[in-house]
Amino acid sequence: METVEKSIEIKAPLSTVYNQWTQFEEFPRFMEGVQQVTQLDEKRLRWKAEIGGKVKQWDAEIFEQIPDQRIAWRSVSGATNSGMVNFAVVDAETTRVSLKLNYEPETTTEKVGDVLGILSLRVGGDLKRFKEFIESRGAETGAWRGEIPGREIGAASQGERLKTASEIATEPRSKRVRKN
Repeated sequence: METVEKSIEIKAPLSTVYNQWTQFEEFPRFMEGVQQVTQLDEKRLRWKAEIGGKVKQWDAEIFEQIPDQRIAWRSVSGATNSGMVNFAVVDAETTRVSLKLNYEPETTTEKVGDVLGILSLRVGGDLKRFKEFIESRGAETGAWRGEIPGREIGAASQGERLKTASEIATEPRSKRVRKN
């Protein structure tokens, strides 16, 4: 599992930036290669994107969403990925967006692209285009202010702390173990 982490400061209030990010179906307007995002319900998204010259589709589940703070997701079918985006106030008119993306390169082309840092460049470009999109508009195109509380997974043994959903999102799937 590979990881890309990028941050950007946007000249817009926190709630405006967060609200726009919740408009997932708008992602193709600023995310390179993303052809379509369909919101199936409050927690599920269907993605279609060109990756490494091939069109891929996958479904993702949002398993933690805290208004004005964080959105965390993981794929449940198709291309293996997970991650989170955090939102923080820099000042009254500036917001820092920090994105962490975990993914599994599948093809030789994707693996070569990973070594060359192609996805990292793409994610950085996506954040810059998002910044330009929201700053030029001055307002969000919509908002969803609902909350999807992160959940602690598994039962901790004596003295062991349970992991939050956010912590699990950053682990490779092979290390995620559910204890019942």
